[in-house]
Formats: sequence, C-alpha cells, structure tokens
Amino acid sequence: MATPWQQSRRPHYALAVLGLVILAVFGALGLARFGYTSLLPAMQEQLQLTNVQTGKLQSWNLAGYLSTVVFAGLLATRFGPRVVIGTALGITSLAMLLTGLGSSFEAVCCGRFLAGAGGAGANVPAMALLSAWFGFRRRGLATGAGVAGSSLGLMVTGPLMPLILSRSSVEGWRVGWYTLGALAGMVAILCALFLRNRPVDLGLAPLGTTESERAQQAAEPRASALDWRLVYRSQRLWHLAAVYFAFGFSYIVYTTFFIRYLVKEGGYTQSEAGLLWFKIGMVSGISGFIWGGISDRWGRRFALLSVFLIQGTAFLLLGLSVRAPVVYSSAGLFAVTAWSIPALMAALAGDIFGSRLAPAALGLMTVVFGVGQAIGPYFAGRIADSMHSFAPAFIIAGATAIILGAGGTAFLRDGRGGDAPRSVPSS
Repeated sequence: MATPWQQSRRPHYALAVLGLVILAVFGALGLARFGYTSLLPAMQEQLQLTNVQTGKLQSWNLAGYLSTVVFAGLLATRFGPRVVIGTALGITSLAMLLTGLGSSFEAVCCGRFLAGAGGAGANVPAMALLSAWFGFRRRGLATGAGVAGSSLGLMVTGPLMPLILSRSSVEGWRVGWYTLGALAGMVAILCALFLRNRPVDLGLAPLGTTESERAQQAAEPRASALDWRLVYRSQRLWHLAAVYFAFGFSYIVYTTFFIRYLVKEGGYTQSEAGLLWFKIGMVSGISGFIWGGISDRWGRRFALLSVFLIQGTAFLLLGLSVRAPVVYSSAGLFAVTAWSIPALMAALAGDIFGSRLAPAALGLMTVVFGVGQAIGPYFAGRIADSMHSFAPAFIIAGATAIILGAGGTAFLRDGRGGDAPRSVPSS
C-alpha cells in the first residue's frame, strides 16, 4: 500500500492534474469568454445591438463571474475542488447552449450571466488546486502552465468561429455557441472523472516539495477547522486585490473589443482579425510559463511589475493607432504577457495562505478583479458611443494598467518567504 509522500518512478499524477486544470480553464474562460469576442460582430449585426449593449452583455457575463467567485473558493475548500469544478463546467456548457438559443437581448444576457457564474466556479478552484499539487519552487511555473487554457481558447475560437460563420447562415453565431457548449461539456466530464483533490489521497507528496513544506502541509487543519479571519483580515490580500482590479479592468477592454475594433475601425476583415487573434493565442500559451518561471527565480513582485508595464504599453499602442506595425506590436506585447497575472495571483495565494486556504483567498481577490472586469466593457461601450471610437477606451485601459497596476505592485511585499510557503498572512 502506498504511504503519504511516497515517490514513484511513474510520471507524477500532478502532471495529470495540471493537464486537467489547463482544460478546465480552457472550458471556463477560453471558450465562454473569448468565444464571445469572436462571435460578437455577427451577434451585434443579427440582433441589432448597440455598442453599449455589447458592453452590457460582457458585463453580465462578468457579473455572473463576480456573483459566484467567493462561493466557489469557499465551496472548494469545504467540499473539494473536484466536485465544484465538474459541476461548474457543466453549468458553463449549458449556459453557452442557452446563449445560442437566445432570441432577444435579455435572453442572451441570461445566458452570458450563467456562463460567468459557471466560469468562476471552475476557474478559481482549478487554479488554486495547483497549490496543493506543486511545491513552492515550482508553483509559479505550474500556475503559469495552468492559465495556458485561456491561450488554448484563443487558438480554438480564433480560426474556428470565423469558419463556422462563413459556412453557416446569417445566424451562424448560434452554431458557434452550440459548438463551444459541447466542447465545455466534454471537459466537464473529464474533470469530474479524473481530477483529485490532494496528493495525499493517492499516497503522494506534492511535486517539487521540500521536507519542511511536506511537514507544513501535513499539519494543515481540516476544512472545518480553518480560521477564515486569516484571509479576509489580511492587508496583503486586499492590496493584491486592488492590483488585480487594474488587470481585470484593463485586459477585458482589450480582449472584448479587439476584433470588433479592428473590423469596424481598422479596416480588417473578420478572417484577418480572427487570424491575428489566433496568433495571439499561440504566442500567449507561453506567457504563463515565462512569467511563472521568472517569479520562481526572481520573485513574484518583479514579475508582476514587469507584466503590468508591458501590458499597459500594449493597450496604449492599440488606442493610438490602427496601422499594421502598431497593431502587431500591441498584439505581440499582450501575447507574451497575456495570462501571467492570474497565474502570479494564484501562486501568491498559495505562497501566503497555504494550500487549504488558497481557494478562499484567491476567491476574495478575484471578487475585486471581477468588479474591474464587470465595469470595463460597459465603460468602454459608453466611451465608444459618445466618441464614436473604442480608441480612447484602450488608452484609458493602458493608463490603468501602468498607474494602478504597476504603481500598486511597486509597494507590494514579495510573496517569496523561504523554502516553504507561508500559511499565516500578515495582517
């Protein structure tokens, strides 16, 4: 019989968990959120939506995300990530099918809200789960790999949605949503069957742990005995949350209206914009690896500060010009950093709060992040309708990333704390 912390010559099951986490993020965010970006122009034309309404649709999605994100972390801590992730992905799949069936603006809003709720229920526990399966010195790289699910979503939706739209009727966007819903449903089944909550359940140690980390994880209290005050009373948590807000507000403006901006204001065709979106997806797949590895070696704060400065520049460039060299420079800068901030936040949650409290901590931080996501599209739509262009919205997004994101990060204390992650945060 296997004993806890027993090593095996077989590939560590942490690698299987990591693969499933990538798929979970792919279903929760890569399909549900970024599929909307690809289908938006066709939806807007067929449903005769204003720019404000397109922003509201994304805001409804993010409001659903916000309404669930705290409960997702708490439920995962209480009942285990596996059950919560599988159920939430099932809800996400159903929500995308409902979005495709919607015949009015209000009906589509309901579908988008449910997709956001399901996305939070899957994404937050999935990313936090990596803290239980990987040690401190490999956690940044692991969470960086986990967020590659978003890149996979870009790589799938970028070319697939224009193909479906070109070969379908005027309502081809509905077929697109049905396809995305079916893919998310398959991911839900895989996660429900093969995810595992903790390495000790299989008689394993977390991959890459030291002896001190193993002793600390073995001593962590049961879920029923956890002291939640260690989370919500932590000043470091709310500082991180404020920084996370800057990312939520700025990146969602960029990703939501990127294709629409290039098609409607830059003179690009739907296929050209979709191809560029696909290229961003391909390159962004390495963003988490790069910055997660940098954070493991040189610290989370250094990595976070660098990412915010690069992304802020990318958003500003797109707002300043739609000339091809500028657009491609913007896309390249965003691609190499795209999903690194959620990875760094997930790593910091594990570093500071330990594997048991990490889902709850990440959930609370993500609430504030979600507020930024919910505000961003609506604000951008208002700006576009009043100024007849999305360019000012991209400029404001860039300023937010640099001033609030990078500026706030400069005053953070690093998450690194020695050989083992800290389980008691500073208050």
